[in-house]
Amino acid sequence: MTEQLGFVQWVLGAAHWIAWSAPYLAALIAVGALVWAGKTRQRTVLVREALAHRTVVEVIPTSTFDPGEGEIGRWAHQLGRVPAAAGGVPARGAAARLRYSVEAGKMRCYLEGPEQAAAILAMPGFAEVEVRSDRTHQEIRPIRFHRPVHPRESA
Repeated sequence: MTEQLGFVQWVLGAAHWIAWSAPYLAALIAVGALVWAGKTRQRTVLVREALAHRTVVEVIPTSTFDPGEGEIGRWAHQLGRVPAAAGGVPARGAAARLRYSVEAGKMRCYLEGPEQAAAILAMPGFAEVEVRSDRTHQEIRPIRFHRPVHPRESA
């Protein structure tokens, strides 16, 4: 009987502690949710800002371009430094991207990255490759999908 009484007292003590701390735990959870939402918003703003201001360089190889394994490794290491040069930008906005396009029957290679890493992107990675940073296509804009207007909203 004494063991049962001790268990009941323990359960009542735990219930009292839970009832006493519930408002504080709720406040702690609410503060945690607000901090999480603020950090998420800050990260979203940083990514959008980085994606809106990217720099593009054109990579033009010579006709005798034939890179060795060492050159490819050095260039990969150079591109790997781009996110670090972007500072506090999240990975999605700090990534370096290779873009290929065809203009007037010629294939062109463009290297795109965050504006803060423009110096690294403009560095030649191979001996027989020219890097041009003056492009007329600098105005690459992200694709935006607009929400269709609901009939009730337009009236």
